[in-house]
Amino acid sequence: MKTTHTVSKLSRVVPSRLQSTPGEIRIIGGLWKRSKLPVLARPGLRPTPDRVRETLFNWLGQDLTGLRCVDAFAGSGALGFEAASRGARDVLLIEQDQVLVRHLQAQKARLKADVVRIQCSDGIVSLRGMASASVDLVFLDPPFDSTHYSEAISAAAHTLSEKGAIYLEAPQPWTDEKLAVHGLHVIKQGRAGAVYFHVLRH
Repeated sequence: MKTTHTVSKLSRVVPSRLQSTPGEIRIIGGLWKRSKLPVLARPGLRPTPDRVRETLFNWLGQDLTGLRCVDAFAGSGALGFEAASRGARDVLLIEQDQVLVRHLQAQKARLKADVVRIQCSDGIVSLRGMASASVDLVFLDPPFDSTHYSEAISAAAHTLSEKGAIYLEAPQPWTDEKLAVHGLHVIKQGRAGAVYFHVLRH
């Protein structure tokens, strides 16, 4: 059954390139629980808030042991490092901003996150180049003003294993009707300020 969840007491998320970003966020579970990740002030960077991530991993399960994960618009790396902290066996962080890529590499080294791989490229192009059914969990958090959500969802669906899941953040809700063309439907959905977040499956 589809569940709708509203995260309360979150400040409104402002979809603006002038939006301020927190100086750091924290990993909330697993091996690196409470470890802090510095957040760079980069155009369009909008890390997933702690309380949204907490809700997400309550939905997905706290233990991701053995899962193959891709964070297609990695940014701060919060989602990917969180998955690695919770036991994922392989985590690919894809980011096309070279400054952020170097920052992600530094955080990987600091945490000794051997299961994490970092790729400097376009998230949608990279997903399209992956083998079918090769990924168990895809994180999709494109720039808030992106016009390529449908393309990103389609590319992620192509990579998804039979029982895999896609986490999607977007400025509007995605319904089963809109997702049918991608062979997906909504399992869970919530809202935090201006952000809608979803878990999708085949």
